[in-house]
Amino acid sequence: MIANMEYYRVFCHVARAGSLTVAARQLHISQPAVSQSVRQLEAALGAKLFRRVSRGVRLTGEGELLYRYVAKGYEQIELGEKKLEQMLNLELGEIHIGASDMTLQFYLLPYLERFHEKYPHIKVAVSNAPTPETLRNLRENKIDFGVVSTPFDGREGLRAVNVREIEDVFVAGRRFIPYKNRMLDLQELERMPIIFLEGTTSTRSYIDAFLRKNRVDVRPEFELATSDMIVQFALRNLGVGCVIRDFAKEYLEDGRLFELRFNVIIPKRHFCVVTDDRNPLSAAARNLLELMKI
Repeated sequence: MIANMEYYRVFCHVARAGSLTVAARQLHISQPAVSQSVRQLEAALGAKLFRRVSRGVRLTGEGELLYRYVAKGYEQIELGEKKLEQMLNLELGEIHIGASDMTLQFYLLPYLERFHEKYPHIKVAVSNAPTPETLRNLRENKIDFGVVSTPFDGREGLRAVNVREIEDVFVAGRRFIPYKNRMLDLQELERMPIIFLEGTTSTRSYIDAFLRKNRVDVRPEFELATSDMIVQFALRNLGVGCVIRDFAKEYLEDGRLFELRFNVIIPKRHFCVVTDDRNPLSAAARNLLELMKI
C-alpha cells in the first residue's frame, strides 16, 4: 500500500482534468511537482498510469482500473473534508443536551431559541431526564453537557458552573388559608397532606434531606412526575405542594396560591451547567456554551 496519500490525490486530479497543467492549477502546486508525484506513484505501483495525447494526458488501461477504485475513496475523503468544514463553520452538526423539565423551562429554553435563530442548520437534541440520569448520560458520553439542579454527586472530571439561583417553597390554595401569613414550625408539615415529586429527582432528594436534618417525618399524600402537576394539585386544594418558586410564580402573584412561611429557611440552590473534561466538545456545543457565557 502506498504510504503517501498525496500521490493519489494528485493522480485523481490529473485523471479528472486530463492535463498536468490544469491539475497543478487546481492543486495550487507547480506542474513539475504534479509530474513528480505521478512518476513516483507509477514507480511504486510498477505500472504506467497515463499516456500523453495531443491535448494533455489520458489514463492507460491500468490507470482506468486504478481510478475506478481510488476515485470512490477520494470522493469520500473530499466529502468528509467538506462536511468537517461545514461543521466547524456551524453549517452542520448536532448538539446533545441533558436537562430536566425545570432546567429546560426556566433556564435553557431562551438560549436554545437564540442559538437556533443564529445557527438554523444545527440539530439540537434534548434528553429530558432528572439530574441523576443526566449525569450518568454525561459520564457515558451520550450528551455534550447537562443542565441540572444542585445538589448532586459530583464525580472526578465533571466541571459544574452555577448559572441561576433557585428556591424551593411549599405552596397551598384556599383550603389552607388558616396557615397564610403565619410563621409555622416545620413539624406542622407532618399534619398536612403533602404533594412531592417522585423520589428519583435531585429536588426530592434535597427536600427529603432538609426535612430529615430538621427531624421532620413527612409521608406524602401524592408523589407526582412533574412540578407542573404538583401546582395543579395544589390549585385544586388536594394538598400542600413543594416546588421551586418559578413553577408557582403566576399563581402566587394572582393570589390563587400562597407560600407557607416556616421558622427554618430552606437554603437556596442552583441550576448549573455540567461538562465532562474527558469528553471534547463539538464546535456547535462550544458555541452554544459561549452563547450561554459558560
